Amino acid sequence: MLELKKNAITAEINFLKESKESFSIGGKAKNLFLLKELGMNVPSFVVIPGNELYNLLPIELIRDENVESIRSFISSIAIGNDSIEKIIAEFSDVDYFSVRSSAVDEDGKSFSFAGQFDSFLFVSKEQLAEKIKSVWLSAFNERVIQYREENNLQIQFSIAVIVQEMVDADVSGVAFGANPANGNRKEKVISSVYGVGEGLVSGELNADNFIVNGKDIKQQLTSKEKKFIHNFKSGGTLIENVSGDQKSRSSLSDLQVLEISAVLDTLKKFYRRPQDIEFAYKNERLYILQARPVTGLQNLSDLSGEYIVWDNSNIIESYPGISSPLTFSFILPVYEAVYRQFSAMMGVKQNEIDENKEVFANMLGLLNGRVYYNLLSWYKALAMLPGYSLNAGFMEKMMGVKERFELKDQKVRSRFSEKMRVLRMIGIMLKNLSQLPGMRRNFVTDFNYTMKEFSAIDFSSCNSNELMNLYLRFEQTLLKKWKAPLVNDFFAMIYYGVLQKLVVKYELPDKDTLHNDLLCGAKDIISTEPVKRCIEIATEIQSNEELKKIFLQKDVAEILNDLKNRDFVKVKNLVDDFIEKFGERCVGELKLETITYKQCPENFIRVIKSYIEQGVSSKNFSQHDESKVRKEAEEKVRKSLSGRFMKKGMFNYFLRRSRELVSARENLRYERTRAFGIVRQLFCAIGENFASENLIEEARDVFFLTKEEVFHYIKGTSVNYNLKELIALRKKQFSEFEKHEQSERIKSNGIVFLGNDFKQKFSQAVLEGDLKGIPCCAGRVRAKVQVVRNPNEVNNLNGDILVTSSTDPGWVTLFPTASAILVERGSLLSHSAIVSREMGKPCIVGITGLLQILKTGDEVEMDGSTGEIKIIKRA
Repeated sequence: MLELKKNAITAEINFLKESKESFSIGGKAKNLFLLKELGMNVPSFVVIPGNELYNLLPIELIRDENVESIRSFISSIAIGNDSIEKIIAEFSDVDYFSVRSSAVDEDGKSFSFAGQFDSFLFVSKEQLAEKIKSVWLSAFNERVIQYREENNLQIQFSIAVIVQEMVDADVSGVAFGANPANGNRKEKVISSVYGVGEGLVSGELNADNFIVNGKDIKQQLTSKEKKFIHNFKSGGTLIENVSGDQKSRSSLSDLQVLEISAVLDTLKKFYRRPQDIEFAYKNERLYILQARPVTGLQNLSDLSGEYIVWDNSNIIESYPGISSPLTFSFILPVYEAVYRQFSAMMGVKQNEIDENKEVFANMLGLLNGRVYYNLLSWYKALAMLPGYSLNAGFMEKMMGVKERFELKDQKVRSRFSEKMRVLRMIGIMLKNLSQLPGMRRNFVTDFNYTMKEFSAIDFSSCNSNELMNLYLRFEQTLLKKWKAPLVNDFFAMIYYGVLQKLVVKYELPDKDTLHNDLLCGAKDIISTEPVKRCIEIATEIQSNEELKKIFLQKDVAEILNDLKNRDFVKVKNLVDDFIEKFGERCVGELKLETITYKQCPENFIRVIKSYIEQGVSSKNFSQHDESKVRKEAEEKVRKSLSGRFMKKGMFNYFLRRSRELVSARENLRYERTRAFGIVRQLFCAIGENFASENLIEEARDVFFLTKEEVFHYIKGTSVNYNLKELIALRKKQFSEFEKHEQSERIKSNGIVFLGNDFKQKFSQAVLEGDLKGIPCCAGRVRAKVQVVRNPNEVNNLNGDILVTSSTDPGWVTLFPTASAILVERGSLLSHSAIVSREMGKPCIVGITGLLQILKTGDEVEMDGSTGEIKIIKRA
């Protein structure tokens, strides 16, 4: 128990030497007890629990959170001699101690408090009481208060103090169970210096660095000019020159590096996450001084994990901007089924398709609400196709891939085997080509039959179970009967590609545009019909002065009302016909959440109103005469190939088939739009039912659920009973997604949603820098630098890059105003390195000659993942 002798203001305190259960001993002390349990060689220690010191504080000071008064009170207390003698008695043959903090939230998973509290080395027995009190006082210093404010942490009035045997180390260092600079969970990073570790932690000394992956060791040695040793005269430490060839020699042997690596493996297995340790070697014996989780890994992707490139340069045309959870959950199995059918159509055997079911099930990704192709899966599927290994480049060009994605562990087939597979594929494709016209007719017949059946159903009269079963039946039509469009798409790409090549090969004029000119002016492509109908409607309206005036002067709701209730029969019929046939054709038509013209005719009236306001009609509409362009292109071909009968015959064959296939491709794609329209109507009806039962707030909230979540809720297999809360969470997330743009091509490593920056640019050239240091926190920043030698001279960096020689914990208040941090000296455990990782500030330390080369106002580009710094412009 604590006894406060008020007259002498002397405190007697108790300590712990075995227990690790007390909440008030803090994270660092608890870890020391655990390390001892694991059999680690930990220097002997005792712990003064935080509640021992907390109980000394007057309750009114704690209640008022008066930090200055608390500091004054602590300063007036003296630790009793009896307590100090009892502590010393726990150590045998120990002359010097280290005295360190162990706060409740120190050395945690998210916040390390690195360097925020005071620590003391080589403390003599006579100094012990004074240093214990100094550590206690440091819990209330300005930098700790600022650190807590920056990280939204509550003030703590309790701090434990560790008194530990001081190891007069030959070599000291820190080691990380995962690479804290790039997130590679398979790499360990070890930094070491001669002497004790104070110079390493403070960043005053440059360190040897070792990157360990299994048994492989990569050394990054530095010239070690100085070391920290015991100051026998005044206590503490002093700096001494490193002698002889020790400067350039590795401070750790390979055996020692592997010994430390083995400790990290043991700790990772025990703690179930990578640890950051401090260690020391004395007379070739390894001591573990402390352990804590590696902080900041949650902000870094795992470079040892699976590498995926995501690309939406093509699919964005179908799914622009943000796509709802319902849309994505609907299209994911659709794309799976389409690629499985395509592979079978190309001659891939069914057992191979089934063996790769995970590949086909993951053709797409939803990154921050945007749909992307998963190119890893895409390439794996592509690699199954016959002929890929013989002519991968052609397949990539045909399928629109911009940049090759190299596959690992690709299945190797003999050249003969691959040729046989190609011959089999050619046979299958020739058969499909000959049957294609019939396949298209049958598809359209079957599809129209299904559409007629489902269009006749009054979905609003169906209950949710009936709607679900209708969807499942309709889905089978979508997924199982799509062979004709797939075959047509494939041959459209083949024939159109050959046509392009023939234009070049036969040296025809206008080689860059001729093939397109030859295909324009087709009368059988449905894509152009909506525009023509809109102009027809606008022309009819402008021929009627009364109706024209209505469109010019009234809003869309009033216009629609007049069309319904007044005698404008012809225009009303034209509008109704358009909405009936093309009501699903609009921007974002393949996204289920899109409000179509069929759902909201006002949107279509708004389009027509804009036509009237601009005076668009068939008379003055400046339409490009496509028929004329087509005839001129045909004449150029005729003249160029005159007398070249074989070439002319070949060219005309590919031209005729290209026109047929491209027209059919567009028309069949419109059927997809109509099919998606039925799906949209089904889920809108389910949304109405859910809203009427008060399961969701409003009908359109259904789009914030996945298809599976909707159906599981209907069937009773849902793990979420409160759809409103789930929808509220999704709305908040997707609202945030709307605020940020994303690159069309991005990358991820490991767990896709762990530490991967979806806003990064995919392709960045490696920065060949004018300066290089140790990368500590990833990120690339281009900005002006501000050289700061004293943090008290600057209040705000205004987004400049902080440049300094070294940092101590007092610098932490400047970090939030910096865009990045460059430090001349330091290591991966410098305060700047640790705090920058926690704050997500790109950081490089250990940059030789930094302050001699950079001046305030210089513009640089730095890469925190490689340690490179490029000077862009001098001030």
